[in-house]
Amino acid sequence: MMILREYTPQDKAACLDLFDSNLDPYFLPHERAEFSRFLDKKIGEYFVVEDNGDILGCGGIAFTDETGEANLTWGMINRQKHRQGIGSFLTEGRLERIRQIPGLKTVTIQTSQHTVAFYARYGFEVREIIKDGFGPGLDNYKMTLSLIPV
Repeated sequence: MMILREYTPQDKAACLDLFDSNLDPYFLPHERAEFSRFLDKKIGEYFVVEDNGDILGCGGIAFTDETGEANLTWGMINRQKHRQGIGSFLTEGRLERIRQIPGLKTVTIQTSQHTVAFYARYGFEVREIIKDGFGPGLDNYKMTLSLIPV
């Protein structure tokens, strides 16, 4: 059974393996060092999706207190496990956690052309596109989701 639990330093190697499984087209090689530093700093909250002891995915949330904004950070699923509901499990778990925190008005994510449609299914809207924003051939789609009921 899949569970979403807090990341621990013992999960780092498994998370780096997840990153490596998603190289070309989802991540570029130069981003690996940045992701590794991110894991060491543990900015905000970071989670892993675990199933019977196997780490299938990881992703986090960072908070900007002064703007009431939550940011989805470094989300990824083992490439061999894409399209099996694990990404939805991770995203829904993070959004559920965000909704528990009073005062948050907006959720943002910076993603690429390869996953923009996935996040659009959750109501995220594209606010800006930066061509090659992550590197050659990998555009940066800045998306937002309003938490304020209409």
